[in-house]
Amino acid sequence: MTTREPALLILAGAVLGALAVSAISPYDRVTWWMEVMPVIIAGAVIAATWKRFPLTTLLCVLVALHSIVLIAGGAYTYAHVPLGFWMQDLLGTARNPYDKLGHFMQGFVPAILTREILLRGGYVRPGKMAVFLFICVPLAFSAVYELIEWWAALAMGQGADEFLGTQGDVWDTQSDMFMALIGACCALALLSRLHDRQIAQLSRYAPQRQH
Repeated sequence: MTTREPALLILAGAVLGALAVSAISPYDRVTWWMEVMPVIIAGAVIAATWKRFPLTTLLCVLVALHSIVLIAGGAYTYAHVPLGFWMQDLLGTARNPYDKLGHFMQGFVPAILTREILLRGGYVRPGKMAVFLFICVPLAFSAVYELIEWWAALAMGQGADEFLGTQGDVWDTQSDMFMALIGACCALALLSRLHDRQIAQLSRYAPQRQH
């Protein structure tokens, strides 16, 4: 066990605890399942691949934060998250903006995830084209998520309102993807250097894990 792994286990425990608490009495059970399913899937994938592809500490923290955002959205539905009402009062917006925070994170975290996979796997070299791909992948993911929301709306009818969280905004889909674009750009601008250092540290450590 490395020196960072106890802290990461505590982080994982916090996410699991939040997930368990959110499941006790969510606002809408179907919406809860749909919102937290990405957290469950991501956790299973990370656990299954950890030995051969441990993530950087930065990415682990970001995934945990994104998970908490999704879990809160599942517990309250995005239109009713208390933090969103506080943000609404602070910013003077016409609607609860927590949904936009979720889509910002939908660009912010996948940008670093994409960066980590492509750089560590040697699929791309650092440069302008790599940055372009680090932005394009989260945008593609955001577009697919919007398609999933559309399919859910068709399947669930009026029951999809809480999952979509549009709150009457006819431009909700477009603004969601725009927030993901902003999130991806912010992540790359703010965290690339720190991410590079952690990737380098992990690369130096990786050969030792094979003994």
